Amino acid sequence: MTALNEDTVTAPVTDEEIFTAHEGGKLGVAVTKPLADPRSLAIAYTPGVAKVSSAIARDPKLAERYTWASRLVAVVSDGTAVLGLGDIGAAASLPVMEGKAALFKTFGGLDSIPLVLETTDVDEIVETLVRLRPSFGAVNLEDVSAPRCFELEAKLIEALDCPVMHDDQHGTAIVLLAALRGANKVLSRDLGGQRVVIAGAGAAGIACAKILLAAGVGDITLLDSRGIIHPDRDGLNPIKREMAAVTNKAGLRGGQAEALDGADVFVGLSAGKLPVELVGAMSPDPIVFALSNPEPEIHPAVAARHAAIVATGRSDFPNQINNVLAFPGIFRGALDSGARRITEGMKLAAADAILGVAEEDLAADRIVPSALDPRVAPEVAAAVARAAKEDGVA
Repeated sequence: MTALNEDTVTAPVTDEEIFTAHEGGKLGVAVTKPLADPRSLAIAYTPGVAKVSSAIARDPKLAERYTWASRLVAVVSDGTAVLGLGDIGAAASLPVMEGKAALFKTFGGLDSIPLVLETTDVDEIVETLVRLRPSFGAVNLEDVSAPRCFELEAKLIEALDCPVMHDDQHGTAIVLLAALRGANKVLSRDLGGQRVVIAGAGAAGIACAKILLAAGVGDITLLDSRGIIHPDRDGLNPIKREMAAVTNKAGLRGGQAEALDGADVFVGLSAGKLPVELVGAMSPDPIVFALSNPEPEIHPAVAARHAAIVATGRSDFPNQINNVLAFPGIFRGALDSGARRITEGMKLAAADAILGVAEEDLAADRIVPSALDPRVAPEVAAAVARAAKEDGVA
């Protein structure tokens, strides 16, 4: 069992600290070449810059070398599914997108710019980004509500000739896969023999189910607010109908209790609660990933009464499943390789790289590296760049 103390918390952060840190925003623009005298000004701006613009006009590919666009990530949101706050609008989502841009720079060494859009129409968002395409090299979609996020990502991948990824879906899924592989290594278990219950069939839940299927998991039971998703259930949207056809090999019906009976792994991606008695009804020494924020589905110490390994989405408990382990390196590797899109192979390579960093000292309370481990992003970037070349998109 995982040894945890229910009172294990970090020192609380005060509201004053939070608001003071956000005054004026968290981002700025840095100049890469000093403008110290008339000569440097003449080179960086007029008249010198006209020569660069003229060269790009003759050969547009030169923009990759002489502008920042090919290394710039657009962090795009419509504010419809922000953290646990829901649909709070574009302006209120901007602090989150600024934070995301700060993470790109800190962990991936990439410049990024937040773009929050005052529209929730999928086609309008696509049209906006198509028109802005000369200004950036990749798109990180963030905090877009399901099921619209699936359509939006698919349309953007088709419309743009650059990497596009909805991090709420795929970043979560990649780190989850790395963590589950790490847990299984600690416990000497095989992913192919396990039944995984995923509570939550939104953006993250669907993506987690897909990547686990691609990785060879034995079976997945997918739950939404109405219970187990299965082919005979009425009212399924197209995405859930697609998942119903490839999950639930056991043919289960019912709700959370029926899903968890005898299950090997629980993955919580909803705001629902997980009663401790249902953890006790799972297979012996199960794996519990209670990933809802800020309050997990079950307190880790309570889950550990039955579970062999417990993970959460929080930094104040062991085994934090944090997207920052994935997205900086994924976009860095995609841009380093000149990839036109992010493939499933690149995502699986990222999960392998994350686990590789943790492998030398895997333990029940360390199944993935720390979110602050400086080795992660470079390893992920290198693995993703190799996979891009192997998949023929570089």
